[in-house]
Amino acid sequence: MAPARRPAGDRPPVDDDDEEQQMLVRTETTLTHAGARVALDAALERAEEVGGAFNVAVTDAAGTLLAFARMDGAFAASGEIARDKAWTVTAFGGLPTATLWDAISSEDAVRDGIGRRGRVAAFGGGVPVVVDGSLVGAVGVSGGSAAQDADVAAAGASALAARIAESSVAVPGVAVPVGVAAGHRPSREETP
Repeated sequence: MAPARRPAGDRPPVDDDDEEQQMLVRTETTLTHAGARVALDAALERAEEVGGAFNVAVTDAAGTLLAFARMDGAFAASGEIARDKAWTVTAFGGLPTATLWDAISSEDAVRDGIGRRGRVAAFGGGVPVVVDGSLVGAVGVSGGSAAQDADVAAAGASALAARIAESSVAVPGVAVPVGVAAGHRPSREETP
């Protein structure tokens, strides 16, 4: 028999045994398939508005793929790039892929060392999904320019953050993706 699930935010009092357990393991919040579909559908809607053919990948906090779509006409090779962008965001603690490039580009050894690692995609199009200050997943997009990819990814992450904020079972203190306000779609001038 499985233990009963506690509602979000409902934690029992901590005793000495719990303190020791908390030192050894941690409980993390992560994106579900249902949440990934919200982000995926919103990103695809934005992609239609942008007018390109994109691949969209949504991962959980560990970088494991939860949802993926390849629009008609999108390059097949861009699918793996979209997945890598989402993975890169989670592998670097929630850093958007465009920001990762900014962080590593000025130092040759760091840029070359990180840039040559398998799966690392240090260019625009990967954004975090953050809830209550915690990274819960990422959206990666490939198929357009880096700015278009980032725009489409941000639309997916923002839609999910807005949906969580509106939900009656939302986690208190919902935060939106780094650099993205809930419901806001960055203009071309705002995207990296």
